[in-house]
Amino acid sequence: MTTAKRIVISSDHADIELRKSIAKHAAGMGFDVTDIGPMTSESTHYPKHGEAAANVVAAGDADLGILLCGTGQGIMMAANKVKGIRCGVCSDTFSARMIREHNDANMLSIGARVIGDALAIEIVEAFLNAEFEGGRHATRVDMIKDIEA
Repeated sequence: MTTAKRIVISSDHADIELRKSIAKHAAGMGFDVTDIGPMTSESTHYPKHGEAAANVVAAGDADLGILLCGTGQGIMMAANKVKGIRCGVCSDTFSARMIREHNDANMLSIGARVIGDALAIEIVEAFLNAEFEGGRHATRVDMIKDIEA
């Protein structure tokens, strides 16, 4: 398992049940999970939830973050606007593993209306169990950081 132990998780209003299932599963894997909501199905806006979770990761109060919205795209875009965040949308386990191993992604986004619940759990496991490989990949991640700066 990864050395990361603290996870923040958030979603928009449409994905609360899946988010809770993922949080429970990650906690069962030994992670300290902070769920920052929303807690009701009242309509809300995904950008504020993506930004809020990204700020937790960027501040160092969580090692990794997991986000959910309908497609995973919008909440990911919002998270990636926060300096220091590298978030990718994944719909398969290979991509989830690779964004950690090759891109040092610190956040994962999932489209809850794109994939089923069982696959979402598998994607989260792949992401959480992967480690950044460094080496030639570190050079490329540094190039991304340079663009951000």
